[in-house]
Amino acid sequence: MKHFFQMIFFLMVCNTLHAQNTFPINGVAQTYEETHVFKNATIVISPQESITNGTLTIRGDKIVSVSSEPNIPSEAIVHDLEGKYIYPSFIDLQSEYGVKSAPKIKWSPRPQYKSKIKHAAGWNQAIHPEINANSLFANDDEEAKKFREAGFGVVLTHQRNGIARGSGTLVTLANQTENLSILKGKASAHYSLDKGNSLQKYPSSLMGTLALIEQTYLDAEWYDQGNANEYNRSLVAWNELQELPQFFEVKDKLDIFRINRIANEYEIDYIVIGNGDEYQRIDAISATNFSCIIPLNFPEAYDVSNPREAQMLSLKKMKHWELAPSNPSQLFKHNVFTAFTADKLKKKNTFISQVRKAIKYGLNERDALAAMTTNPAEMVNMGHLLGTLENGKLANFLICSGPIFQDGRILSNWIQGQEYVIEEVPSIDARGKYITIENDTLIIKGSSAQIINGTLIRDTIEVSVQLQQEGPHLQLKYKYEETIQRINSLISRDSLIGTSTSASGDVSVWLAHRVEDLEEKQKEDEHAEIQIGDVWYPNMAYGWTKKPPQDNIIFRNATVWTNENQGIMTETDVAISNGKIIAIGSKLDTNDIFKNQTLKVIDASGMHLTSGIVDEHSHIAISRGVNEGTQASSAEVSIANVINSDDINIYRQLSGGVTTAQLLHGSANPIGGQSGIIKFRWGSLPDDMKFENADGFIKFALGENVKQSNWGDYERIRFPQTRMGVEQVFYDHFLRAKAYETKWNSYNNLSLSEKRKTKAPREDLEMNALLEILNKERFISCHSYVQSEINMLMHVADSMGFTLNTFTHILEGYKVADKMKEHGAGASTFSDWWAYKFEVNDAIPYNASILDEMGVLTAINSDDAEMARRLNQEAAKAVKYGGVSQENAWKMVTLNPAKLLHLDHRIGSIKIGKDADLVIWTNNPLSVYAKVQQTYVDGRCYFDSNTDQVLRQNIKQERSRLIQKMLDEKADGKPTQKVKKEYHILYHCDTLDENEHNHEH
Repeated sequence: MKHFFQMIFFLMVCNTLHAQNTFPINGVAQTYEETHVFKNATIVISPQESITNGTLTIRGDKIVSVSSEPNIPSEAIVHDLEGKYIYPSFIDLQSEYGVKSAPKIKWSPRPQYKSKIKHAAGWNQAIHPEINANSLFANDDEEAKKFREAGFGVVLTHQRNGIARGSGTLVTLANQTENLSILKGKASAHYSLDKGNSLQKYPSSLMGTLALIEQTYLDAEWYDQGNANEYNRSLVAWNELQELPQFFEVKDKLDIFRINRIANEYEIDYIVIGNGDEYQRIDAISATNFSCIIPLNFPEAYDVSNPREAQMLSLKKMKHWELAPSNPSQLFKHNVFTAFTADKLKKKNTFISQVRKAIKYGLNERDALAAMTTNPAEMVNMGHLLGTLENGKLANFLICSGPIFQDGRILSNWIQGQEYVIEEVPSIDARGKYITIENDTLIIKGSSAQIINGTLIRDTIEVSVQLQQEGPHLQLKYKYEETIQRINSLISRDSLIGTSTSASGDVSVWLAHRVEDLEEKQKEDEHAEIQIGDVWYPNMAYGWTKKPPQDNIIFRNATVWTNENQGIMTETDVAISNGKIIAIGSKLDTNDIFKNQTLKVIDASGMHLTSGIVDEHSHIAISRGVNEGTQASSAEVSIANVINSDDINIYRQLSGGVTTAQLLHGSANPIGGQSGIIKFRWGSLPDDMKFENADGFIKFALGENVKQSNWGDYERIRFPQTRMGVEQVFYDHFLRAKAYETKWNSYNNLSLSEKRKTKAPREDLEMNALLEILNKERFISCHSYVQSEINMLMHVADSMGFTLNTFTHILEGYKVADKMKEHGAGASTFSDWWAYKFEVNDAIPYNASILDEMGVLTAINSDDAEMARRLNQEAAKAVKYGGVSQENAWKMVTLNPAKLLHLDHRIGSIKIGKDADLVIWTNNPLSVYAKVQQTYVDGRCYFDSNTDQVLRQNIKQERSRLIQKMLDEKADGKPTQKVKKEYHILYHCDTLDENEHNHEH
């Protein structure tokens, strides 16, 4: 007896030490912790290690031992799991479990320019790193049950609202107090590219969001160094979160490259919460070294049984449907550290079936388990407590009927040592084929002793039977000829014995003899190879599977429009190699030029060879907003950061001979954003499309748009509202930029010891861009119409000591051509647009020819995705209106815009040493009958009219193949989704900000 009390005392002391907390005990202390032993199971300890006939011992909420040799404590509760499997419970790092959603804010047509958040928060309502998920968290057992049924034991949760979302908290899914559920109060920091419920105008575009994030990093670092004269709790919280794992949610694969630029600049290791399309750019994503959390919401097949709806469905969506399940395997094959999330699944209990689908598409089972256990544990630095079944770790594990990636079902989910039953397994197997006392045939089907359904066959008529089993008792219910029959039976070895109750209440003896056992339905071969198509670049119509080669090529006997002193040369050869023009002349000797290298000869007899068209003013290939018009100046934003390399208009414009374009910010504010200059390298990544080492440009604007003339009656808040105010915006910002430069120069001239005593100036991305203008490092392309405003801005530039590079549109340029020439500004105009709004009333089609005649460097631009395909014809209008020579007219869409962009040393003419950006035309390029035969960028043929016909046939075949595959899915009874109409925004200067009306209203 003495030893018994000593043992009890010892256990009480141990358990009291183990369960110490800050809550007082009211009454008798509960010190007993149950010990459970699970024997004879296959225990999957980790993705790399498992044991058969193993024993798992837990005490309280911890694992005590995992062994292949049973060592059962006398006080233990023993569970014999013969034939069953034990796995670590899963971890989901992307959830909003238990955290109150951000309140919905009613949209108002009245603009909000300032944050309405008080209490010393930062200036922007979408940046709120001070939000702590642990202070918002409350257990939600109904929601937890959904996670537990899917196999999860732990989730990382945060409030999914805004750009900087605050901290996340790591919690278990046990039904207990929050103090015990929370494993780590501040476990992570969270960011996104979505402003959430903020109605504050800024940012209204993706480029504005990126600029805001970058400026916040700068501000937080400056603030942390003690330079501010204010308290800012948002920046305090931002800095406090930087040591935690940094989670960044993106909307598509290209966003990963956008945030990678920020990550490299500020040395941040983001964990990317992806969108499931990473396979489309897997090599480049692997090169970022980001870890990824990916959803498994593989799209269902589309219902394409209606031919008209099938025609509406884009090939892009079709291909993603087929290839999305291969995304997990591609990530692991390319060594991307990956975890899975049940986020975006309609039902969480489909999670395992989605993992199994990914395995069929090439994912290794070991990698699959790692993505649900060890990898997420490591991402939140909790590998010492979670992810594997090892001594001292949390007792979070699943008991499954068999191998979980095959047909194993989750029977129970143990979390922190507590059991949550997921599925009750019948103790007696009732499956089989029976003959009843009425000589009917009863078939009870199921899988692994789990009853699924029953069928009664009477006189060849099949009737569905409802079944419910509790231990040896089986209840049956069916309806035959409008009569409901209820049966209560007892399951014996070979029969079902019981009573049958009719609708009238009559009770009779009922008996059914088992005549044969039912074999489980043969599963599909788990290792059967699934045939899928190739990834195209981009993964849509007209994408390529192999990048066009950079061949050695000689074009023979062409009419060559050189744009140089030689003018138009007939029967001339042009040779290119390594993306450059290396020779021009008549009957060139290829042996002398190429030294017996492999050579492609193109007979261009009867054709015209020109340099590629350069569009000085374009708005294609831009993601999620062309205007950040929410402030009078948005000089800090950059189109170059939001290039959409998947825009089909790139290919379309290649078919019209365009090879280079400046992607400009819109005209919603006086000082717009920085531009991006791209070459049309179709199928390349956004950064690979950028024109290397190009000078920086920025968009300014004048006129109706910037003073919000046509924005509606509510838009009367943002300055400026008049043309006079526009001038003041320019002066104010440039004077502030000069003061900013003076302040930095003074600080930089201090000695090191003096700097330690002096507060550093705040780095301002907007002022940096304006300073570049003043220092002639960035150049202005200004949206303009009216003579008076054009004169005004030239006066501002003269007084501030810089030259305006380009007036774009410039439809009243013919009135001020002499002043423009004196100032040194160029013109990029429309050929014959006029009268589409009041300030265009004085436009004339002779504008380009007059400007050209006055000696102003003149180009013709598109500002329109469709018109850009016909810029050759727009140039021809200068011949019609004003009698400009054909060569000068052609220069208006080639050499002249190249000069305006300071790129004429590389493009714009056919000259030895320049880039091989060339176009072969079937006729005089200024003719309406001229068609593009081939378009080359850097010596690579990105468009070929003959290849285009092959591509069209390939697209047709690919569509047919995928449509048939989807029809087969529907025929097999698999779920499908409806085809929805797809939209593609074509931006112009005055396109409303895309994010402007994202809120419910």
